[in-house]
Amino acid sequence: MRAARRDARWRQALARVLIAGCVAWAPAWAGAQAAAPGEPPSRQQVKSAVERVRADPNLPGSKSEKSLRLKSQDKKPEDKKKDSDGFGWLKDFVTRVSEAARLLVWALGALALAWLVIRIRRWAQVRAGGGRHRMAPLPSHIGSLDIRPESLPDDVGSAVASLWQRGQRRPALSLLYRGALSRLVHLHAVPIRNASTEGECVALSEGRLAPPSLDFFARLVAAWQLAAYGGRLPPTAGVLALCAEFDARLGAPAAAAKAAP
Repeated sequence: MRAARRDARWRQALARVLIAGCVAWAPAWAGAQAAAPGEPPSRQQVKSAVERVRADPNLPGSKSEKSLRLKSQDKKPEDKKKDSDGFGWLKDFVTRVSEAARLLVWALGALALAWLVIRIRRWAQVRAGGGRHRMAPLPSHIGSLDIRPESLPDDVGSAVASLWQRGQRRPALSLLYRGALSRLVHLHAVPIRNASTEGECVALSEGRLAPPSLDFFARLVAAWQLAAYGGRLPPTAGVLALCAEFDARLGAPAAAAKAAP
């Protein structure tokens, strides 16, 4: 606002100077034309006319004002251009680097959040899977063999020996193997599944059975495999020995029935 008022005053003063100059110069110009028609005014005539204009009391005189400005605004255009040419590229470089760093920080934060979400999800799945495994029901059959305690006689060893001596060799070995699997699952908590093979059953029993019991079960599995897959029957002495050791190596039937629930 202050600068606008100052410019308006200067325009008014300039208009007055022009008007006064025309008024004051007219007589001198007329006299000069009368004195020497067709000739331009001399330097002295022009100087006299300017002095008469300056001496006119109606015209305002010159006035100086002081105002405060920022130091950066007082720089000359060529100085500003020099500064721009010298350090402008550095300012642009720093600005771009800061913007890139900000974007990089946001990207790393997003990646860290995604990684954390994936880890939490996997941890929850593992925990849920472990709970399901602990709560999974015990198998009732291993393959086609029924291993439920209620489907087996109380004295498996005596029942197997009786079948063997009556000539029912293959049913006797099947009952012996079924009884052993039932004791492992219900009494010793061996994690046997319904699709476990004979070799997997032996491997799963390691650490769950004492070494003598594990050796007994391995001999029992070998006798069963010889008849089931080899088409040959094991010797009678070996089968009767397995029947005699059955309860001693794999647990009494009362303990197995108590552990079944």
